[in-house]
Amino acid sequence: MEISYGALAGLIAAVALLILVLFAIPVLVRMAKTTKQINETIATTNDSIQQLTKDVNVILDQTNDLLDKTNVLLADVNVKVKTLDPVFQAVADVGTSMSDVNASSRKLAKKFSNNHAKRSGVISSAVTSMFARRKRRQGRE
Repeated sequence: MEISYGALAGLIAAVALLILVLFAIPVLVRMAKTTKQINETIATTNDSIQQLTKDVNVILDQTNDLLDKTNVLLADVNVKVKTLDPVFQAVADVGTSMSDVNASSRKLAKKFSNNHAKRSGVISSAVTSMFARRKRRQGRE
């Protein structure tokens, strides 16, 4: 049996194709497993993202409610602060008035003290001269 060159080339090509397929099968099996794992990972990631989206939406709703309550509370505080502003102004005015009264009373006390010192000097001189006159009169009588 004689094989022609064409048949021999075909046989070599068939054997090469068979070897290529035999080496490609494990690679394709690994690629299939990897693709399956990737698909599972993507599915898990999608589930996680959906759950996170739901959680974020709940948090955003709660945050909006909290901000609304905070705005109401802040408005209430602002109204009460406006109500208290005149009280603090009155207290400040009273403080200023008390400071003026203190300054005036210090001036008065200083004046009184200065006048008292002058008067006490005059009074003590008068008392001394009165006693001296009395002694002189008693000495004459």
